[in-house]
Amino acid sequence: MEQRLEKIETKLSLAEDLLDTLNDTVYRQQRVIEQLQREIVTLREQVRASLPNEPRNLNDEVPPHY
Repeated sequence: MEQRLEKIETKLSLAEDLLDTLNDTVYRQQRVIEQLQREIVTLREQVRASLPNEPRNLNDEVPPHY
């Protein structure tokens, strides 16, 4: 009986360690996701700022010369 109890305690300890490791991983991944979302917002703003304010007309575009 005592051997079974020790085996259960060992498994529980390993499961707790695994859960802590998983929680740390999820936390770090969430931080990375949040940083990437901020970078996407910044890039969108940069792209919008670089675009001309007036709408483009494809008839005004000069075709390439062949």
